[in-house]
Amino acid sequence: MGSFSIWHWLVVLVIVMLVFGTKKLRNMGSDLGGAVKGFKDGMKSGEDKAEQIPQTATQQTASADKTVDVQAKDLNK
Repeated sequence: MGSFSIWHWLVVLVIVMLVFGTKKLRNMGSDLGGAVKGFKDGMKSGEDKAEQIPQTATQQTASADKTVDVQAKDLNK
């Protein structure tokens, strides 16, 4: 009773097709596919942003060091 055979799954599939209809199932499948694609794109753009953050922070630190040096030179004049 723990596992179902292929015949059980075929009967369930036929019942689901009768209840929802093939057009509704096709629409649900395309909606699910679009959601998965959107999720993958979101994960990819999130990784791109994560890679850009350390570069930007490094550039800001380098420019901050230059600014401090210039301010120190101005005070010493």
